[in-house]
Amino acid sequence: MADINAIGKQFSDFYYNTFDTNRGGLDPLYVRLTILNLKDRDTDNPRSIKRDTSMLTFEGTPILGKAAIIEKLVGLPFQKVQHKVTTIDAQPSSNDGKFILSITGLLLVDDSPNPLQFTQIFQLVPDGASYYVYNDIFRLNYG
Repeated sequence: MADINAIGKQFSDFYYNTFDTNRGGLDPLYVRLTILNLKDRDTDNPRSIKRDTSMLTFEGTPILGKAAIIEKLVGLPFQKVQHKVTTIDAQPSSNDGKFILSITGLLLVDDSPNPLQFTQIFQLVPDGASYYVYNDIFRLNYG
C-alpha cells in the first residue's frame, strides 16, 4: 500500500506552489472526461456514457468538469496569493488506492496583511504512477 501521508504532502506542496505561481498549471490534476461502459437496462446491450469527471465545490458553488474548474481558478479576483499549509490529514477511501486529503491553512491575497483561514478537501484517484483530483471542496473559514 502506498504511503498516502507522503503522497498527500507531495500533492499539497505541488498544488499550492502551482496555485500561487500559475493557476492554469493545475489543469493536469483534473480529469476532463470519463467514459462509462454500461449495459442498457431494457435491452441488455452495451452502451457508453461520456461525462465530465472532476468536481469542485468552491465556497458552496458546485462546478463540474475540468474546463469549468480551471476557468474558475484562473478567474479568481486577485493577482497574488500565498498559501501556508498548517495541517494535512490523509485517509484511504477505498481498497483501490483512492484517498481523501484534508488540508487547512492560511492564505494571503494580494498585499493584505491579514491572512484568511481555509479548508480544502480532495479525493485523489490513482492514475498510473500519479493521481488526479476527483473531488475538490474549498471553503474560507470565517469567525
